[in-house]
Amino acid sequence: MQLRRHLLTLWSACAMVVALLAVGCTSQPTAGSSPGPAFNATDTAWILLMIPMAERAQLLTDLAPSRTADPSLAQLAAKTGSTLRGDLRRLRAVLRLSGAPDTHPHEGHDMPGMVSLGTLEKAAATNGQAFDRILIDALRADFTQSRLLCADEQTHGQADEATELAAAIARSTAEQITQLDKLRAAQPATSGDETTVAPGPDATVSRTSVASRTPAL
Repeated sequence: MQLRRHLLTLWSACAMVVALLAVGCTSQPTAGSSPGPAFNATDTAWILLMIPMAERAQLLTDLAPSRTADPSLAQLAAKTGSTLRGDLRRLRAVLRLSGAPDTHPHEGHDMPGMVSLGTLEKAAATNGQAFDRILIDALRADFTQSRLLCADEQTHGQADEATELAAAIARSTAEQITQLDKLRAAQPATSGDETTVAPGPDATVSRTSVASRTPAL
């Protein structure tokens, strides 16, 4: 409960009341597609949130080879992209195991911590040090939010397959945050002549629980 008291409000764009502890933007499971007996609402909500977050982050890392000015950052982006693809395979496998429908409930939404569509557009339109700052800041926000979601899943989830995956992703993102912080510290200071990109929605980390994001449209 201590963790849940520290969690903030859900994205207003997805807010609809549902009988699953709170609000979010997934659709009601149809007859015959309810989660398996070992999975609870938190498990399926967590999976359906983590998939689009990982997909957006992967899209950003895919831009790095042709745009970053830092070989170390390019190497980290490649490693991160590979990790994200592995996470997505495991998340989708666990979703299938849960029996919940893959309805892509968050597709097109810019959620707290997620790499926003606007950030992807800005990143695709720049390169060099400006791109590096966008990449580092956006990935760090994504991983920080992912860790919060994983912590909540480990506390309130039920299925071992989901909680164990959450623990593995939490460990991985913690390591990547450490690496990103080292690279950010090594970045040259922004000169007064350079144009900086204002932080978008992905720079905001939400502490809303996973359980409060399982919705009905």
